[in-house]
Amino acid sequence: MLVCIPNVLDAGQLVSLRARLDGANEAWVDGRVTAGYQGAPVKFNQQIDEASDVALACQRIVVNALEINPLFISAVLPNVIYPPMFNRYGQGMKFGAHVDGSVRIHPHNGAKLRTDVSATLFLTNPDEYDGGELEVEDTYGRHSVKLPAGSMVVYPATSLHQVTPITRGVRTSCFFWVQSLIRDETQRGVLYQMDEAIQRLNQTNADELARRSLIGCYHNLVRIWSET
Repeated sequence: MLVCIPNVLDAGQLVSLRARLDGANEAWVDGRVTAGYQGAPVKFNQQIDEASDVALACQRIVVNALEINPLFISAVLPNVIYPPMFNRYGQGMKFGAHVDGSVRIHPHNGAKLRTDVSATLFLTNPDEYDGGELEVEDTYGRHSVKLPAGSMVVYPATSLHQVTPITRGVRTSCFFWVQSLIRDETQRGVLYQMDEAIQRLNQTNADELARRSLIGCYHNLVRIWSET
């Protein structure tokens, strides 16, 4: 399930993030420092050192926005969010086709985190660069994603995906993974569709008894399927 989430960051948050990242200088390192054996040969970008002060400051901005975004919570049902990371692609840079690693070590507490969902939060507008599309493959084919600054796409971490070569400008993004309360992608999709239906019924003041029953079914399924 691929879901685009608009306006995760507001204009002020974007300005703050971009200013910090554009001025990070020595905090930008070769992106291959965190790539696994599969990703390293096809990864050509830069990213912010996870241990740097600028990384920690930018992480707080993003996580605070995610915690109050209802569409993110509905689509992902987050249990643990890996601290957001930040990368950039200049001309000629790309990230070839790969699947994200299944388990990562949380840099703040050393705990293992299962990567159920991958996320890319765009920090530059499409007119600032050419190329740089995020291409995600699933059972329905290949999807090309290039969103406005402040918008985000989430998709199963099991998906084969790539970032196409940049031919003009610079693409700056935030990326991270989430261990969901619901490990199974199909179950997460069912719950997301149910929650969408509940929200529509609430907006139209549909039958209250039916809404209450559907909400109960939703929470009972979460109770059955969740791993916490």
